[in-house]
Parts: sequence; structure tokens; C-alpha cells
Amino acid sequence: MTATYQELIEQREALDRQIQEVKEQEKRIGIEKVLALIEEYGLTSDDLFSKRAGIMKSGSKSVAKVPPKYRNPETGKTWTGRGKKPLWMAERSKEDFLIK
Repeated sequence: MTATYQELIEQREALDRQIQEVKEQEKRIGIEKVLALIEEYGLTSDDLFSKRAGIMKSGSKSVAKVPPKYRNPETGKTWTGRGKKPLWMAERSKEDFLIK
């Protein structure tokens, strides 16, 4: 027998509820494990999330410093060549400002 549209919607809603319940249960178990490890090793937030530890929060990224390639001889301002071209370079060629 083929299920009706409404029956399928109800099945999906029941599955969505079940998925959410299992997700919350597994999340609680995961938190308990993490807290146990933190207590066992005496870890702090600096141990877990500092740049020194080599572990960073999700979504953040490390950006390496790049030496400047161009310098404004009048003001001494510099530009690495990355990102938007500075206004002080607008009228002339980049090669005119190249740091040698």
C-alpha cells in the first residue's frame, strides 16, 4: 500500500523529532566526555583555544604577515600588493612605487 502525502509528512515530522532527540542526547554525552578530559588534565581555555596551543576556534583563520612591496616616497606609507590598491597609487604605475 502506498502512503499518502499527509502520512509521509507525519512520518517526516516524527523522524525530525527523533533526529533532534538523538542529536541532543549525543551532544550531552560529548560534553560530558569533554568536561571529563578537561578535569582529568586540568585544562584551561588558554590550553584549548589559544594561538600558542595551535588550536583555534572554528571559523577563525590565521593570516600570515606579508612584507610590503610598494612605498609612497612622499609619505612613507606602504602596501603589500594585496587587497584594494591605495589611493596614493591611483595616478601612477605600481612599478613607480616598488620597494627595491
